[in-house]
Amino acid sequence: MLICLTASHQNASFDLLEKLSVGAPTAATTLVESSDFVSGAVVLATCNRFEAYLDVDEPLTAASAVAVEATIETMSAASGVVPADLRDSVSVITGDGVVEHLFAVSSGLESVVVGEDEISGQVRRALERARHDGTTSRDLERLFQQASHTSRGVKNRTNVGGAGRSLVRLALDLAQSRVTDWAQAKILLVGTGMYAATTVTALRDRGAQQIGVYSASGRAPWFAAKHELVAHGDLADAIAWSDVLITCTSTTEPLVVPSVVAAGPRRLVIDLGLPRNVDPLVALVEGVELLDLETISLHAPLAELSAADDARALVSSAAAEFQAVAAEQSLSPAVVALRKHVFDLLDAEIDRARTRGDSSERTEQALRHLAGVLLHTPSVRARELAREGRGEDFRDGLEALFGLTDTRAAAAPTALHRVDRDDPGAFGEAAAV
Repeated sequence: MLICLTASHQNASFDLLEKLSVGAPTAATTLVESSDFVSGAVVLATCNRFEAYLDVDEPLTAASAVAVEATIETMSAASGVVPADLRDSVSVITGDGVVEHLFAVSSGLESVVVGEDEISGQVRRALERARHDGTTSRDLERLFQQASHTSRGVKNRTNVGGAGRSLVRLALDLAQSRVTDWAQAKILLVGTGMYAATTVTALRDRGAQQIGVYSASGRAPWFAAKHELVAHGDLADAIAWSDVLITCTSTTEPLVVPSVVAAGPRRLVIDLGLPRNVDPLVALVEGVELLDLETISLHAPLAELSAADDARALVSSAAAEFQAVAAEQSLSPAVVALRKHVFDLLDAEIDRARTRGDSSERTEQALRHLAGVLLHTPSVRARELAREGRGEDFRDGLEALFGLTDTRAAAAPTALHRVDRDDPGAFGEAAAV
């Protein structure tokens, strides 16, 4: 069973999300190794969102509740968050609801800026980290892979997710009233990662020409050469040079503190980092105006917070299809059991005929073909009943007609395993015999 614990800018404080972004991703391994019920975990922690996706075995009725509590305790311990605070902030989604939720998140429909570009990559990297740490599972792999496919469909087939939608661009939109001429502004960028590259593109779209870069890791010269910027080696001197300071680097502690920011002319500081790159006390320095992620999120345009109907419909359709295929596959052991029953009977009769000298190769081939034809309709009906939510009717029918009770083979693919039409265990096999 899949479970999602989710907290976002809509129901959790920025401080709590900030703490979770640091500690929670590293706690997935501890959770999987220490829990008797959690067989897989993928943690997504961004500037405005915390999500823990769990693959839970259910040997006990209360397994899901135990897994949720274990997750809260583990993530809290790793992040320095009071468990009660996390418990009050997270919503728990189970079963089919997890599928549509992740599809919507990956498509940017739950973001501060609806349709933002970055979230699909963050979802993909969350899965990659789980793979690296050994915490993913087959169900979670399939779910996250399909989420990425769905997000691409939303981007390509709808108006949601237009070019360049991101928190970076929203921040620059908010800064527009403070910067009268981007071409004349001296802009210092702190950071050399993906967000920094996105910021450079967004700045140049606004006509910015004087862009410098600083990196505590020493990557500024490389990044400056790649993007035709000016590299700075001293942070305090670089800030003194700038009119606008934009931070988007990965640090566990604020890099920009009051001691490196000189009082004086008006300076706009935009902190896009999580955890914070800028100490909030910097806002008290004379001449400084600070825009951080919390402030930026509060000023998101209402139009951006309303997803287009066609994008929501596409996500719902993709989730419904994913669930329908999952339901089909859950009946695969039953179809395989029926096939085995029929062909075991056929093989026994052919063996008896051979002992009597009443069989030929052509007769045996004809009988096997006939058995395959007879099995085709039950296979098709199994698929139809599964999609209608009537899988138990099919299993009950096999038990009533043939006495088959072992129709949930332990080795069968799990409920979210997608159907492979070439797989001998899939629905199409009996018809192909």
